[in-house]
Amino acid sequence: MNRYEQYLTMIRTRRIGFIGAGVSHRQLIAQYAGMGADVTLRDRRSREQLGALADELEQLGVRLLLGEGYLQDLDEDILLRTPGMRYYTPELTAARGRGVVVTSEMELFFDLCPCPIYAVTGSDGKTTSTTLLSLLLREEGRTVHLGGNIGTPLLPVLEKVQPGDVAVVELSSFQLISMRKSPDVALITNVAPNHLDMHKDMQEYVDAKRNLLLHQGAFSRSVLNWDNGITRGMQADVRGDLYWFSRREQVPRGAWLDEEGWLCFADGGAGTRVLHQSEIRIPGMHNVENYLGVLATLWGRVRPGTFQKVAREFGGVEHRIEFVRELDGVRWYNDSIASNPTRTIAGLDSFAQKLILIAGGYDKKIPFEPLADPVARQVKLLILTGPTAGKIEAAVTASPYYSPSECVILHAADIPQAVQLARQRAQAGDIVTLSPACASFDAYPNFEERGRHFKRLVQELE
Repeated sequence: MNRYEQYLTMIRTRRIGFIGAGVSHRQLIAQYAGMGADVTLRDRRSREQLGALADELEQLGVRLLLGEGYLQDLDEDILLRTPGMRYYTPELTAARGRGVVVTSEMELFFDLCPCPIYAVTGSDGKTTSTTLLSLLLREEGRTVHLGGNIGTPLLPVLEKVQPGDVAVVELSSFQLISMRKSPDVALITNVAPNHLDMHKDMQEYVDAKRNLLLHQGAFSRSVLNWDNGITRGMQADVRGDLYWFSRREQVPRGAWLDEEGWLCFADGGAGTRVLHQSEIRIPGMHNVENYLGVLATLWGRVRPGTFQKVAREFGGVEHRIEFVRELDGVRWYNDSIASNPTRTIAGLDSFAQKLILIAGGYDKKIPFEPLADPVARQVKLLILTGPTAGKIEAAVTASPYYSPSECVILHAADIPQAVQLARQRAQAGDIVTLSPACASFDAYPNFEERGRHFKRLVQELE
């Protein structure tokens, strides 16, 4: 019996519980139930909040345990947790102590996947880098299965994955914290304070990222950011072939940006110029960094001409410095993905003028001091909203570069009011960007919905 057959037997003979009915679970719950499995869904939401989904699942034979007590009496054989749930939740820790297997959709996929896996993590740049990897490999004729935090859940389509294919996945710290298997090729874009509302401290967050490397083998490839102190310190964790990328200096093995703006690659020699930064369609030096990381990841597996073609054609991922419209000479951008200060700083650096910035939102307990100087220098009008508005204002006004006349600060009750304030104050030639430096959970279920709402509001302006 091969591993896939063992997996099918496990589904049919074990009691399986799903914690959370999010995107990564819905298709899998229905699939397992359709195969005759004993399936339970545990979800904090009420039946009313689940709506029609609750009826659909019950019709499939799924047992529902909903509401505040959804984690009581965890007696299943196997529990699949949603990525956003703390791994060290007391109930899950106690369940593991009783012999319950606590795993996830992505962990099972890693165990069973028959093809090479390319995986990306980092505080910033994950989705763009993952998208670029998939585009470049597809341009080379490979069959690519895109998943993790991007694309679709991969475990439900496992039967279709062939040994000659490649899987390209984006992984968050929440997924990585319990991983005990690493990908064939690992790219860590950078690590900076993030999600400290969900991790017990910064070290736990960093250690979760390190899991991308810790279980690799001698034939693996690891790519790290030379310019980021935390990722540079992960060199000792690398088990296989190590490459670097840097936009500040030449690296001994890997990709870098030279003084004339060329993205170069070297493997111990003088190096090869691959493409010029002016060929990259998406704006910002952070996207040059994304290309450098991808170049180091795929060198030798993707032809230089393919890098050049994709750089010229790829227009970016939604919600990442996404151009929305121009109205009366004012350009509007959606950078809703910027849910921490480093992303917002990268967004500010993508433009060669002072901006009108809409920021603020859910408090992830990360410091805003790094944002203060860039905002004071590069923002002419700062419109703040959400629970973090006061913290951001305090950080910015404490900057030695802050001047009330050069960086005007306004407060809005919500993003619709922020858009109206920006419309009233903006003049021809201005740029307005939603780049919140915060998560969306104070007002929206995710950054995508925040960005889509912002775009609708901007398109409705007259």
